[in-house]
Amino acid sequence: MSAFFTRIHTSNWFQNAIVGVILLAAIAIGLDTYPSIRSEYGGVLSFLDKTILGIFVVEIVIKILAEGKKPWRYFKDGWNIFDFLIVAVCFLPFNAQYVAVLRLARILRVLRLITVLPKLQLLVGALLRSLPSMVYVGLLLSILFYIYGVTGTMLFSQNDPIHFGTLQDSLLSLFRVVTLEDWTDLMYINMYGSAEYGYDGNQDLIIQSQAQPLLSITYFVSFVLFGTMVMLNLFIGVIMNGMQEAQLEAEERNEQKNIKELGHATLEDDINNLEHELTNVQTHLASLKRKLKHSQEDS
Repeated sequence: MSAFFTRIHTSNWFQNAIVGVILLAAIAIGLDTYPSIRSEYGGVLSFLDKTILGIFVVEIVIKILAEGKKPWRYFKDGWNIFDFLIVAVCFLPFNAQYVAVLRLARILRVLRLITVLPKLQLLVGALLRSLPSMVYVGLLLSILFYIYGVTGTMLFSQNDPIHFGTLQDSLLSLFRVVTLEDWTDLMYINMYGSAEYGYDGNQDLIIQSQAQPLLSITYFVSFVLFGTMVMLNLFIGVIMNGMQEAQLEAEERNEQKNIKELGHATLEDDINNLEHELTNVQTHLASLKRKLKHSQEDS
C-alpha cells in the first residue's frame, strides 16, 4: 500500500499539480488584497482558499501514508516539517481581531514552491550553508562601517550636519553610499562646501561651510571600493562556495539513493531467481518420487 502512495507523490503529474495549486494560491492571495474584488468575489475566493487548503492536507496525508508502518519518518525531512507548519497555521482558531494574521499566514503558502522545486531547494540550502561565513563577512563590514562612520563624523559634521552631524547619521549615510544611491551628492557637498552645493533652502542648518576636495574624494571613493566592490564580492564568493558544497551534497544523496534503489532491485531479482530455482527443484523432486513409486510397483 505504501508503494502505491509513493508512486503518487513522486510522479511528475502530482508534482506539477502541486506547483499549479501553489501558483493558484498566490494569485488568489493577490486578488484578495483588492477591496473591490474581495467585496464582489469574496465567496469565490473563500471557497478557493478552502479547496487549496484541502489539497495541501491531502498531499500531506499521501506523503505520510507513503511511509507505510513508520509514518513518523515524514517529519525527519526538514522540508516536510516546513510544509506541515504552513498548513497547520491556517487551522489555528483566529478570530476577527487576528484576521490579518491569517491572511499573512496564507501568503506563506507561496514559499512552498521552495519545497517542490529542487533547484530552489538547492539555492536555499546554499544560502543556509553560507550563513556562518556570511556572519563573519558582515562583522568585517560592520567594523568598516564603524571606522568610516566615526571618521566621517569627525571630518564632515560641521560642513554637512544633515548627513554627518551624528554617528548614527553618518552610518545611515554610509549605507546610502554602499548601495550607490546618489552617493556622489554626499561627496560633492563636502568637496565644494555645503554653502555652495546641496544645501539650497537649508542654509540655516549649516554650522561651518568648509570645502575639502582631496579629503572628501579619498574618503568616499575608498569607502565605495572597500564597502561595495570588495565586500560585495566577498558575499558573492561565500554564496558561490556554499552553492558548490550544496550541489556536491545533492549529487551524493542522489547517488546513494540510486545505489539503494539498485540494491533493492538486485535483491528482488535474486529472490525471484531463488524462487524459480526452488520451484524447479520441487518439480524435479516430485518427478523422482513418481519414478520411485512406479519402480516399486513394477517390482
